[in-house]
Amino acid sequence: MSPLEVLASTRRKQLGAWVDAGPTARWRVWAPGHQRVEVVLHDARGAPGRVLPMTPEAGGFFVAELEGQGAGVLYKLRVDGEGPFPDPWSRAQPQGVHGPSEVVVPDFAWTDAGWKGVEPSSLVLYEVHVGTATPEGTFEALIARLPALVELGVNALELMPVACFPGERSWGYDGVDLFAPAQVYGGPEGLRRLVDAAHARGLAVVLDVVYNHFGPDGNYLRVYSPHYFTGRHHTPWGDAVNYDGADSAPVRELVLSNVEMWIRDYHLDGLRLDATHALVDESPRHLLDEIAERARACAPGRSVLLIAEDGRNERRLVLSSAEGGYALDGLWADDFHHQMRRAFAGDSEGYYQDYTGHTEDLARTLRHGWFYEGQVSKHQGQARGTSAEGLAPWHFVYCLQNHDQVGNRALGERLGSDVSPAAFRAMSVLLLTSPYTPLLFMGQEWNASTPFLYFTDHHAELGRLVTEGRRREFADFSRFAGEEVPDPQALETFTRSRLDWSEADQPAHAGVRLLYRELLQLRGREPAFREARRGTYDARALGPDALCLERCSEGQTLLVLLALRGTLTHPVPRGAEVLLWSEAPRFGGAARESPLRDGAVTLEGPSAVVLRVSSAK
Repeated sequence: MSPLEVLASTRRKQLGAWVDAGPTARWRVWAPGHQRVEVVLHDARGAPGRVLPMTPEAGGFFVAELEGQGAGVLYKLRVDGEGPFPDPWSRAQPQGVHGPSEVVVPDFAWTDAGWKGVEPSSLVLYEVHVGTATPEGTFEALIARLPALVELGVNALELMPVACFPGERSWGYDGVDLFAPAQVYGGPEGLRRLVDAAHARGLAVVLDVVYNHFGPDGNYLRVYSPHYFTGRHHTPWGDAVNYDGADSAPVRELVLSNVEMWIRDYHLDGLRLDATHALVDESPRHLLDEIAERARACAPGRSVLLIAEDGRNERRLVLSSAEGGYALDGLWADDFHHQMRRAFAGDSEGYYQDYTGHTEDLARTLRHGWFYEGQVSKHQGQARGTSAEGLAPWHFVYCLQNHDQVGNRALGERLGSDVSPAAFRAMSVLLLTSPYTPLLFMGQEWNASTPFLYFTDHHAELGRLVTEGRRREFADFSRFAGEEVPDPQALETFTRSRLDWSEADQPAHAGVRLLYRELLQLRGREPAFREARRGTYDARALGPDALCLERCSEGQTLLVLLALRGTLTHPVPRGAEVLLWSEAPRFGGAARESPLRDGAVTLEGPSAVVLRVSSAK
């Protein structure tokens, strides 16, 4: 099926509310097994008024129209006399997940007609939680921070989920209205303004989306059909979404239409797919494969990025459809993060027990892309992973911090709380000189001290269960004995997580920001760093306390030497040149003499140096 045929087909399956020429507001609802569905119009205060009966169609669908009405109409849906309820396919929820839905027209005046996106092989991702990235916590406020990100050297903003969630604050993974950008962030208009402003500055925008489960509070899907979920499969969040059972076609279309909307109507450059290992689908064609096709059909001539969060180390995620894969562009490869934390911070509980942090294992991870390629995991009690052989390195997303690795710690502390400033700088050098796609978590570029805690704003009963569960989760961790895990429901837990941008200019942090800027400049400028094909890089241990990463292109060789601890003295070829050293005073280091003397590099760990040892004439 051609891209145009795909899109024409999806128009015929459209659900929710939209506006046709006239204007005429139209609704289409899937409510199989029900006899009567009605549209209940609401006024601006949320009070119900006029009722429109819906006409049944084959397959359990109901339709209605209202001539002379367009954007801004507020409504709910009554099902067999019950309700009325919000529309689960709603494009806007201006009064929250329990309030009336709103008819939205995607008529934004875009200025990005020439935007073609960012090539996946050159990505530098910057992950952001909209609600805590600025004091205002809105899309609009984030626009003012875009110039600083461009100056830093990132080229893609990755937003944590923005689909409408219950309450005023959330990570977004308990969203229930997949098509409705949260009003607390600025709603549909605010998101479009942010994307347009980002494109004007050369920044792509990738959105984190959650299709493996839906949140409980404000979730009205079961009101319309029990077929949205299935008891055949289960996930950590309960019954799985029904992607492969009876009456699953409209459920799959829920996701595919959502993918289409984000790419087409919001001009997003791609999606980060949350927990794809928990997206259970035993259909002949996996939903991920269809997601890739639909997303790219929505934006011909534009680069569309699809990145999976998946802890299985599955190569098929990024293989082409012809190779039996799902044709995604990238996947989070957490083995690097885990090895680095074990090596520098000493983490050893939970999944960290699978990692040694030894330089041999860290070097192996850097050579391959991930560490586990079929070995038995102690933590999981079974074999994990597939071979990374032949996979281009840009498919692997590496990080030292992300929302999970910070926020899922009991106290939400960042890496800088657990390692010395020197170790943080050295770790950053290895991340940004590796051949893999780097991801930074907001504030990482200045070693922000603000925590990023887990926070929610549920109703009292659900909130109590969340708080109890959160504290029970960490009861067996020795390092948290005697410490009270912050209450996710407390407003203070949210406000403590707000990023403090003023830190970036303080003496203790400004040097780190300069280090990140210079590293990203090197990454974009030096041929050996731009070259990221298999066979152009290598990593090897230099004993138990140091390693070497080698990057090559035609006529140029760069060496990255990392000392974890102790003293490293390593000979280098004559004519070698220091390009960057993590302990230079301008980055906050205390050393005064160059580490390169008399044909050898001497490092006191933790520290790292980038050397040019040969280059084209």
